[in-house]
Amino acid sequence: MAANNTKEILINNSPTHAFSNDVSMAAQTNESHVLIIEHDQERRELILDRPVYSIGRDSCCDICFINSLFVSRRHATLIRVPRDDKKHSYYYRIVDGDAKGKPSSNGLMINGRKILDGLMINGQRIPAHDLKNEDEIVFAPQVRAIYYLRRNSMPAGEETDSSYDDITLIDPRMTNDIED
Repeated sequence: MAANNTKEILINNSPTHAFSNDVSMAAQTNESHVLIIEHDQERRELILDRPVYSIGRDSCCDICFINSLFVSRRHATLIRVPRDDKKHSYYYRIVDGDAKGKPSSNGLMINGRKILDGLMINGQRIPAHDLKNEDEIVFAPQVRAIYYLRRNSMPAGEETDSSYDDITLIDPRMTNDIED
């Protein structure tokens, strides 16, 4: 019974239920959250747009590292957390272990440091970190990810004028005269 309460607390402490439509939320905020994952000489880009992601070796995980023996079956959980600025923007929090509060065997390193601070749940400290742009997350040797928060300067719904996309401006002083 306590495990179910812990799962509820982990997810409900981060009110992801406030976001009903994941795709429209990204459009409203002009932000994109990207995770670049490097594992076994493979590099892939994942656009984060869901409220919760499970990360681990288990094939049921949303972000799966099947062949890495140092990654736990349920190594970490990414949770979308709204910002307090009332602009419908959000960030992601990474929590060591599964959504039930069970930590991973080897923990997480963020920017070269093992995370020890975190959330207090049922009297137990669960390591967690609020991700910032360019944070590097190390799950195990040869298994890492880099988080990027990209902010678009253009308001949602506006498009650029593509008629100028193919124009290259050249200063006449940059070219050599053929006649010289």
